Amino acid sequence: MEKPIITKADIHDIGGLFNKPELHEATFIIFGATGDLTMRKLIPALYNLCVDKLLPRDFKIVTVARSNKSLDSMLARFKSGVERFSRNKLNDDCWQKMVDRISYVQVDYDRQESYETLKNELGITLPENADRHYLFYLSTPPTSFQVIIDGLGKSGLVTPAHHKAGPPTRVVFEKPFGRDLQSALALNELAHHYLDEEQLFRMDHYLGKETVQNILIFRFANSIFEPIWNRRYISHVRITAFENIGIEGRGAFYEEAGVIRDVLQNHLLQILALCAMEPPNSFDAEHIRDERAKVFKALRPLDPYALRNDVSLAQYEGYLNEEGVAKDSKTPTYASVKLFIDNWRWAGIPFVLSTGKNLKKKMTQIEIVYTPVPLCLFKENDVCMKLEPNVLTIRIQPEEGISLRIGTKTPGEKQDVSPVQLDFDFNQSFKEKAQQEAYEKLLLDCLRGNQTLFARQEEVEHMWRFVAPLLEGVQSGQIPMGNYVAGSNGPEVKP
Repeated sequence: MEKPIITKADIHDIGGLFNKPELHEATFIIFGATGDLTMRKLIPALYNLCVDKLLPRDFKIVTVARSNKSLDSMLARFKSGVERFSRNKLNDDCWQKMVDRISYVQVDYDRQESYETLKNELGITLPENADRHYLFYLSTPPTSFQVIIDGLGKSGLVTPAHHKAGPPTRVVFEKPFGRDLQSALALNELAHHYLDEEQLFRMDHYLGKETVQNILIFRFANSIFEPIWNRRYISHVRITAFENIGIEGRGAFYEEAGVIRDVLQNHLLQILALCAMEPPNSFDAEHIRDERAKVFKALRPLDPYALRNDVSLAQYEGYLNEEGVAKDSKTPTYASVKLFIDNWRWAGIPFVLSTGKNLKKKMTQIEIVYTPVPLCLFKENDVCMKLEPNVLTIRIQPEEGISLRIGTKTPGEKQDVSPVQLDFDFNQSFKEKAQQEAYEKLLLDCLRGNQTLFARQEEVEHMWRFVAPLLEGVQSGQIPMGNYVAGSNGPEVKP
């Protein structure tokens, strides 16, 4: 009997995705505590975990930044963030529990003595904290990552796990991890000087979304799809992430990031890997990350021909007038890339990755477009012209769900065909189950030491290696920069 793709044991306890090891007493240290991410995402996520009673009983939050701020002013800012961005309404009792856990330490990232002050504050060398877990979350600009890691390492706040020289420590890097291949290589080398790979958590919040995690379950828990999930039956795949807002006053940041670094290099390539990877031996974290890495290794490099013919870059009209944007900026706000995966399953099948800002509709989705029927059996030519290929659509946001377009007979005497949708709505089917936000899921995984939804070193380096010609093409002007009207569908892209 043929072995099933996924066993009942895997479904019951799906390794990296749903495994829940014991939570230890922990201290969560947030660098960049005065930034928007801490207020909008991290503190609200920790508050929701507190409401749901998912945090360790003995859990402390130490917020860190360069600014000379009072704890009261920081708490007021955090409370505002919870009121505005939390999925749970602010509850005075729950908020007081958070307040009792939070402290603030001013740290000058460039001064080594500041890390000694932090070390004393954390009590990391005290015997009673020998088994306490310490998680350092770098919610700072990527340009600060290296100096912070060096400061943590030189002060002994982090040590390699295999040395067993102190309490368990982990470091979480907010994306992007580096800003190009060379900076990612340098950051990995420095991080591995002070920490083992098992202690490094490279964040991509897209992987924490329920509908992104559901890609693997959909593929490997349903036997009807895997046999036709290959080049013999699929014509092409479109992965799209569009936003209907512009840069929202973040011109200086966006000039540094751009749409390639901000979305394409991480979010879209990670979704691509989940769609294209081979079935893992099990749902163990390392087995899943092994298969993701194989996809990145198999990406066909973007040569000069591909850069001319398979890449589309553009700016929305008015971008050059945004505050903080250079008048001669070459930063794209839209990018579309047709790429190929040179392996047995996907040889010759185009994957089109498209992302952009200030477009007509907010939408992140995957479209698996199947090959058309080989022969039209209907005598009427107009009926044959109406036949559309089957399309499987996985909607990641905002209307989470899965739909399949099929052809059916139109009622009446005439042999006519109409496309219809078989549709699953995520929120409707699970409306009684509270859906964790992506950061809630990922922060819990950090506390548990579960790296399934975090990129491994080789994954990050292969992703940067793939987009390197794109970044060079933008800088050199080798890739033409188009324009599109804000609020439109963007440039037309064909598979």
